Amino acid sequence: MKLTVSDPKTKKAFSKALDNPGIFLGKKVGEEVELGSIGMEGYKAKITGGSDKQGFPMKSDLQGGIRKMVFMIDNKKHGSKKKVARRGNLISDEISQVNLKITKEGKDSLVQLLGSDKQKEEELSFKEKAVKLSLENVGTAAMAPPTKKGRH
Repeated sequence: MKLTVSDPKTKKAFSKALDNPGIFLGKKVGEEVELGSIGMEGYKAKITGGSDKQGFPMKSDLQGGIRKMVFMIDNKKHGSKKKVARRGNLISDEISQVNLKITKEGKDSLVQLLGSDKQKEEELSFKEKAVKLSLENVGTAAMAPPTKKGRH
């Protein structure tokens, strides 16, 4: 399970992967949980949402842990209704990502516990990696287009 922990004071979010999501199983969206058992001593957080393994988001007012088709009103299109799939508010084995908002801080900062934002900035996107690679290979034979022999 993946956690996305947001800090309302600094307006930053951090990610953490969990091998054993036992403290979250059976909890509902809106409940407050202690994060001491996952290595964040003194921290409390409110569960604000999440998504299941197929990417369907959780809905806080839909009871249970099953996926249902519900009508959603689209305000941009003058109140038109649309039927969409949503997961219930109960965290189960099907949930792959949980969003948390910090309500009580501990001794250590979130940057120390969950890593810094600079690590994320150093990661390059696919497009940035391709541009960097092509700039490194400018003028080498590996990047030159193949030539056709025998035709002029």
